[in-house]
Amino acid sequence: MMGPAHSLSGAAAWLGVGAATAAAGHAMPWPVLVVGALICAGAALAPDLDHKAATISRAFGPVSKALCEIVDKLSFAVYKATRKPGDKRRTGGHRTLTHTWVWAVMIGGGASALAVTGGRWAVLAILFVHLVLAVEGLLWRAARVSSDVLVWLLGAAGAWILAGVLDQPGNGSDWLFSAPGQEYLWLGLPIVLGALVHDIGDSLTVSGCPILWPIPIGNRRWYPIGPPKALRFRAGSWVELKVLMPVFMLLGGVGGASALNVF
Repeated sequence: MMGPAHSLSGAAAWLGVGAATAAAGHAMPWPVLVVGALICAGAALAPDLDHKAATISRAFGPVSKALCEIVDKLSFAVYKATRKPGDKRRTGGHRTLTHTWVWAVMIGGGASALAVTGGRWAVLAILFVHLVLAVEGLLWRAARVSSDVLVWLLGAAGAWILAGVLDQPGNGSDWLFSAPGQEYLWLGLPIVLGALVHDIGDSLTVSGCPILWPIPIGNRRWYPIGPPKALRFRAGSWVELKVLMPVFMLLGGVGGASALNVF
């Protein structure tokens, strides 16, 4: 799928989690709901760091472009080292390592560890990166006609404000993990969810997605999971723009309202 659909699906997924926790009697504080939805929207773009034309590869200028080159080469190397006879020959790493559950867990776990050990500046960095990506994905029309610097400033300001809100007692810095020293440990959860939602979205497209790697399926280790080919669509097609995106917006709205006990 394209960036906007990925971001919308990520935000909707976290709002759905918020609705589920509210139904279970453990409602999220509203800052956790908002921040988690924004992080998840941004994280839902992150697996495409293996593609030089992707939103995330352009979002941070030369830094993300250089990182894209590294991730692409790393992904391709892992693919070649682990492929089985049934896996196709490739010339690049797109839709390989970064589109697996292993990558999602590693990135989310790394973010949680960084948030716990790195203190406030680490939390601000995590928020900044994902807020910039969320702006690029959710507000993509405005982001395309504005300067990168303006988007970065918006992300930095948003990260500073939201971190300050979360730090207030009862606002969620210790949500889910309340032991001393575990503040912000939960930040990795929307990152894992966003990456997995991205992979599920890509599995609906023509190429499928090897989300289950390294679990072998038949004579393939990079098996492209997806529905029957007749039910798949091309990225950017009318199915994505006219059907899926409105559905994601509707589900996100219902999830958010349920999480906040509006109904």
